[in-house]
Amino acid sequence: MSQRSLTATPVLDLDFVRTHFPTLNQGWTFFDNAGGSQILQPVVERMTEFLYDSNVQLGASYQVSQVASERVAQGTAAIAQLINAPDPDTVVLGASTSALFRILAHCLGQTLQPGDEIIVTNADHEANITPWMELQQQGIVVKIWQVDPESLELRLADLEPLLTPRTQLVAVTHTSNVLGTINPIRAIADRVHAHGAMICVDGVAYAPHRQVDVQALDVDFYAFSLYKVYGPHLAMLYGKRQHLLDLPGYNHFFIEKTAIPYKFQPGGTSYELSYSLTAIPQYFQALAQHHWGQDVAATSVGQIQQAFDLIQHHEAALSDRLLTFLHNKPNVRIIGCPDADATKRVPTISFIVDGINSDTIPPQIDPHKIGIRYGHFYALRLIQDLGLMPQNGVVRVSMVHYNTIEECDRLIALLDALF
Repeated sequence: MSQRSLTATPVLDLDFVRTHFPTLNQGWTFFDNAGGSQILQPVVERMTEFLYDSNVQLGASYQVSQVASERVAQGTAAIAQLINAPDPDTVVLGASTSALFRILAHCLGQTLQPGDEIIVTNADHEANITPWMELQQQGIVVKIWQVDPESLELRLADLEPLLTPRTQLVAVTHTSNVLGTINPIRAIADRVHAHGAMICVDGVAYAPHRQVDVQALDVDFYAFSLYKVYGPHLAMLYGKRQHLLDLPGYNHFFIEKTAIPYKFQPGGTSYELSYSLTAIPQYFQALAQHHWGQDVAATSVGQIQQAFDLIQHHEAALSDRLLTFLHNKPNVRIIGCPDADATKRVPTISFIVDGINSDTIPPQIDPHKIGIRYGHFYALRLIQDLGLMPQNGVVRVSMVHYNTIEECDRLIALLDALF
């Protein structure tokens, strides 16, 4: 596909977008999307289709079981397509990102020796910290890569001194679910690989907003929650094929070591939810086709990129609207990237108000049918390190592409009256 500047990107047709999300018609404005997005109607339809037409166990010789097996396989293939994975076998589906990271840490931990080192950050969701910290019980050394206290960024210069010949893994977030800042994952991966280590990325707060291309990022492991990317309550973990083959499994002892991804899926994965995933990349392709017409990319990966170009452009306008308002409030501190530049942040925006506890703000917004939230958002270590727990954490407004400028303005008017 040809490279286009954001100025050449069509304006997102929100009427078209919102027809795919029936829950947006119930009168609520959803600004808690980082906790879970609204679900695509075709996703729900695929669940129903599976349950009504093919709700049997997989792997049997009879025809309905063959249909069910193929549908579940299509779901995994769809996510491989979404993230540009080289092979559907490199995609492990599971109940949640937290569960998948725990499985990965358990399996990888069996290959490590006392004195080996793992680096985690203090900016991650706890899902990508605790499983690695627990390996200290077997003699693994865990180091903390701290965000810069001024810029609130993870600086490569601060990572370098932590890397040694014993470093086996660096666990890092693509985008903090509090700060909203996009970390330079490819640059981090290159630095980590230069030291002979692997990188494990939490993409939960990034994947709803930008195209994930695991091959371009050259990550060893990458996970995110599909219920935050307009799908069902399911998650995915990508791993480079050789890593997955080399790791011990998490399933029954008689499951072959080469049986990926099944050796990491005890009991298998939800059949109907897996099949419903086929609707997610199709939605992004439909966005591209609707907006780009004859100029639509020839490949599915190209079309998904075009869809995220549209999304990025629209979300930058949402970020700019809210951040501009917050900047004009002298008693407000933005926690994270203060710039609406879509190359630097996603529209997950956290703030605190001087002299006001964060837990008092969302309840005053609730009666107006606008959903925002306060707290630490499972990034407790970051909130503690920033000294924000006495204020009960931050207020977070997390927008996605189906949100409108008008919704943002309604929230701004209410916040303006509060502080």
